[in-house]
Amino acid sequence: MPEADPFADVLAANEAYARDFRLGGLAANAARGLAVLTCIDSRIEPLAMLGLEPGDAKILRNAGARVTDDVLRTLVLATYLLGVQRVMIVAHTNCRMTVDAKDDVHAAVRKEGGPDTRSLGFLTTTDPVVAVREDVQRIRSWPYLQGLEVGGFLYAVETGRLNRLC
Repeated sequence: MPEADPFADVLAANEAYARDFRLGGLAANAARGLAVLTCIDSRIEPLAMLGLEPGDAKILRNAGARVTDDVLRTLVLATYLLGVQRVMIVAHTNCRMTVDAKDDVHAAVRKEGGPDTRSLGFLTTTDPVVAVREDVQRIRSWPYLQGLEVGGFLYAVETGRLNRLC
């Protein structure tokens, strides 16, 4: 007996989506000159929380909303080729990357049957406010991104409100 396709549900949903697809005419540029870096947490809806529509902003996501080398690379391209002029770093309350120390996260992965991940930097932090401020400064001081407007924010997953940190 053949195995069921583990992606059948989302492929079926895509067929319905494609029938009414209306975004094909959007320009590649960020219409509002905005890039948003936020966490992968499913409780965060970047466009909706900021009153944006598809095409308004470039959305970057990773665990903990941290400014990694890949985020910096992407922001260089978004700035010079896709119209980005300002960046929001949006961390959030009750983030797994702030709840446990890095050793605890590595141990949790192992406990769930995962491999030894100690060679990976999960960029955990005990203080998301400090982490956001450090990441804002990292972008501001990056030589390839001079003049970019950067702000740091904390999103409350309990209320949906943003608090500007810097």
